[in-house]
Amino acid sequence: MSDSIAFIGGGNMARSLIGGLIARGHDPATIHVAEPVQVVREALATDFGVAVFEDGARAIADAGTWVFATKPQVLRAVCESLAVQAQAKQPLVVSIAAGITAAQLERWLGGDVAVVRTMPNTPALLGAGVTGLFASDRVDAAGRSFAESLLSAAGKTVWIDDESQMDTVTAVSGSGPAYVFLLAEAMVDAGIAEGLPAEAARTLALQTVLGAARMLTESDVDAAELRRRVTSPNGTTQAAIEAFEAGGLRALVADAIHAARVRGAELSAANE
Repeated sequence: MSDSIAFIGGGNMARSLIGGLIARGHDPATIHVAEPVQVVREALATDFGVAVFEDGARAIADAGTWVFATKPQVLRAVCESLAVQAQAKQPLVVSIAAGITAAQLERWLGGDVAVVRTMPNTPALLGAGVTGLFASDRVDAAGRSFAESLLSAAGKTVWIDDESQMDTVTAVSGSGPAYVFLLAEAMVDAGIAEGLPAEAARTLALQTVLGAARMLTESDVDAAELRRRVTSPNGTTQAAIEAFEAGGLRALVADAIHAARVRGAELSAANE
């Protein structure tokens, strides 16, 4: 397999992966990017020194790995336009498009293609993301290793053996940053409603979210135990936690993640 990598789409997620590859010593000359928007192409070439192309057919020439980083709604057309080359070259295909199954990608590319389906999330843009990965049966050990190395440039990686669970990955982590943003938004608004100046409320809420996330990820203690440790009996935290529990927060979160998972499955079916 050639060492060259072709990115089909040069948006923010592609930029984060390209930056990670180069930071790890990958030769920019072996990274090709197909991107229809001229200003985006020029920025990629200037910032990273990669080869840029307006169309996918030129970008994939001699590339052993194709990374599809387009919007899901255009992916079928893009794949079908490259199917002849896919059959001839038999690349490793890595997709970061939400809701598109490995079987769909394989079919659109003409069949018998090794596909790794991934679901990163937006903190990947800061190298602080997490990505779920699923490999089709045609992906060998080297392909799995390369895909994991590629996505680990954006943060942690988790392999999923049952592709049907990728919709749950999307619901928990792919959409998950928005849940945290909503909580932070609500905390800021509540702080203002209780009399804090807006900037003070924002700083207090956002740094609290950041600090709590670091405690969760940097300690060996699970979330339930950390919560217990900061909840003094009959104290202010207990009063707040009791209000959350009485309001059905756990059930609401479960309902929200279920709704996101179901919607992911619906979007996948719509692309058949």
